[in-house]
Amino acid sequence: MGLLNGKTALITGASRGIGKAIALMFAKEGADIAFTDLIVNEATIHELEAFGTKVRAYTSDASSFDAAHDVVERIKEDFGHIDILVNNAGITRDSLMLRMDEAQWDAVIGINLKSAFNFIHAVTPVMARQRSGSIICMSSVVGEYGNAGQANYSASKAGMIGLTKSVAKEMGPRGIRANCIAPGFIISDMTETLPQEVRDAWVKTIPLRRGGTVEEVAKVALFLASDLSSYVSGQVVNCCGAMAC
Repeated sequence: MGLLNGKTALITGASRGIGKAIALMFAKEGADIAFTDLIVNEATIHELEAFGTKVRAYTSDASSFDAAHDVVERIKEDFGHIDILVNNAGITRDSLMLRMDEAQWDAVIGINLKSAFNFIHAVTPVMARQRSGSIICMSSVVGEYGNAGQANYSASKAGMIGLTKSVAKEMGPRGIRANCIAPGFIISDMTETLPQEVRDAWVKTIPLRRGGTVEEVAKVALFLASDLSSYVSGQVVNCCGAMAC
C-alpha cells in the first residue's frame, strides 16, 4: 500500500523482536529505516534491504543522552529528515520488591524510560522544523495496571505513558503527534525465556486465549506512524487480546 512512502523512521532496539517486526512492516510500506541497538544484527539489515528502501544501522546505547544525540545527528546527515520515532529499546530485570536491588532498578529505568527521553529530546527539534512527525513509545499493559515482580518494568512503562502524553500536549502545536502502544502478552524473544507454566498461566487470563504476535503489534505501530492516524495523539493503544479491559 505504500503508507509510509517518502518517510524516514528511526526505531530503537530493532535488531530483533517487536522492534524488528516494526522495522520490517515500515520498510514494506515504503519507509527508509534507521535503527539502533547495542549489538546490530546484520541479518536484520539484509531482511530490511530486501524491500528496496534505504537502511542504516547504528550501534548505540539508547540509555546514553550523548550517544542518542550523536546518533540522531548522524541520521540527519544520512537521511536528511526524520518523520517517525519508535522508542522500542527495553529490557527486564524482574524481581520481587523485597529482593530487587538498586542495579536492577537503575538498569530498567535507564534503558526503558531514559532512552525514550533521550531520543525524544534529540528528535523533536528536527520534527519541529519540519512541522510534522509521529512519535511512538512502546509501553505495556503492566505500565497501566502494574504486575507483581515487575515494579521496575511497570514503573518504566508507566513513565513512558506520562512522557508521551506530555510530549503530545507540548509538541502538538508544531504538528508532532505522540502515542503509546501497550502490548499485553506477546510471543517474542523476551517472553520465550519464561517457563512454559508461566506462559500458560498468562494465556489463561487473555479472552482471546492466545498470546499476540510481534506482527500484530507492528500493525498498530503502522497505524500510528501513518496518516491513517492523523488526528490521533496523546493516546495509549492496547494490543492485548482484551487482557486489560
